[in-house]
This record gives sequence, C-alpha cells and structure tokens, in this order.
Amino acid sequence: MSEARSSTSAPTVLRMILGRRLQDMRLDAGASLEDAAKALRVKTLTIRRLEKAEVALKPLYVEKLLETYGADRQVIDEFVDLAEQANEPGWWHSYRDAVPSWFTAYVSLETSAKTLRTYEPQYVTGLLQTPDYARAVLRGGLPNGSEEELARRVELRLRRQSLLERADAPTLWVVMEEAVLHRAVGSADVMREQIERLLDMSELEHVSIDIVPFAAGAHVGACAPFTYFRFEEPELPDIVYSELLSASVYLDQRADVVAHLEAHSRMALLTSSEDSRALLNRMRKEYQ
Repeated sequence: MSEARSSTSAPTVLRMILGRRLQDMRLDAGASLEDAAKALRVKTLTIRRLEKAEVALKPLYVEKLLETYGADRQVIDEFVDLAEQANEPGWWHSYRDAVPSWFTAYVSLETSAKTLRTYEPQYVTGLLQTPDYARAVLRGGLPNGSEEELARRVELRLRRQSLLERADAPTLWVVMEEAVLHRAVGSADVMREQIERLLDMSELEHVSIDIVPFAAGAHVGACAPFTYFRFEEPELPDIVYSELLSASVYLDQRADVVAHLEAHSRMALLTSSEDSRALLNRMRKEYQ
C-alpha cells in the first residue's frame, strides 16, 4: 500500500532533482532510453517516467541503472539513499484528505523554492492570509463542505506560512490587484485584520507587496493567478503554476516561464511599495 501511494502521489522536489540527475548520468554515459529500458527489462516509457519524477524511484531500479551507466559504488549507495528519502511523503502528505492531489505538488515546490513571485487578482495570496480571512475564502469555494474539511484546509494553509519564518526563508514578491482589498471577505473586522497583516508583512526584508491600483487601467497581467518558483538546485528549472477552477497547470518551458516573469515585473512597475502601503492604510480606515 505504501509503495502504491508513493508512486501516485505528487513528486517531491528531491525526487524531481534525482530524476534529472538520472537523465544526465544516462546521457553522460552515452546510453539511450532503449539501453536503460533493456537493463531493467521494462518499457522506455518507464525510464521516461522515472526521469520526469512521475513515479517513485525504486532503489533496485536506481541501483541497476547506475551500474549500467558505470557509476562507482559510493555514488550508487549515496544515490540510493537519496532515492529512499525522496520516496518518503512530505509533511503535506497528511493533508491529502483536504486538498486535490494536483495541489500537493504545489506545496512541495513552495516549500523548496528560494524565490516566489505571485500574482493575485481576486484574493490575498495564501501565504499572507490571516486565519479568519483564510476560513472565509475557503468557505466561499467550498459551500457544501463539512466543518471538519474546512478546518483541515485552513490548518494546511496556515502551516504553509511557516516557511516565511524559517532562517532560510524564501523571497516572496506579491503583486495583487486593488480589487482584492475591496472584495469584502468575511466581516469588516476580518478585512481590517487582514490588511494590518499585509502592512506588517511588507516590513520584512524578504517580503514585497505591490498593489496595482484601479487607475492603472488595462495591463498585461489581467489574467488568472499564477506563482513563479525559482530554486537553488541547478537541476531544477524555473516553474510557473497557474490555477483554474478545478485543476492547475505547471509550466517549465522557458518561453512560458519568461512570459509570466515579464508580466509580473511589468505589473510591479505600475505601482511602488510606498504607494501600496499608502493604499493599504487608506483601506484599513475603510473597514473601521
């Protein structure tokens, strides 16, 4: 059962890194997908899925592949140890009852990223939400859900926020629309508390909050929310996540990633941190 769960769950970032390393080692050895598949007596599709982190890295498979690629014993042993670690479920795995399977990949990326850029046209980004605001947002999207399910989702959202308190916290740059502040989520007290949290968080060195004012008019980013991830590990490309009503898409093709990165930068130029803080202070008074 545990093997079945690990093979179908969203990949951890470590598994993605090891998949890339497996591919690099195969190419450095001059081995084709067919050569690797023959060594394991599997189809080439299985090798592709291993390298893309779409399935768990079985230690026996990893060991045989590295032997085929001519790796020495120390490299093999270290790689197998890492593969076993990569197959361990992340802390978010215990919340699989509360979130769609496609979102667990997001949490893995978020936890491991060194740079996060988000664009939010409708709501405050989850990493900056207060408990009451988070509950109101999640209840709006889960009208028929039980209180227990709602509580679990709020708990997960708040636990995700702990990454901003780490000694090695990532850089977070949020761009949101002014409409977010006018959308009354919960009571006036909830909105005032949320705005105060945004003001507090914007004072942190590793957090930037830019609010695109209504006066900016039409602009390049008026689209679905998205998050851009950058990692320290050279094996991982920059990745963009964009959310739809009932699913999501992960983009790692350079053209797609660059388009979103440029849109984020252009939107940030439509305002300033000083203007954004002034707007937050004005809106805080609106909710008195």
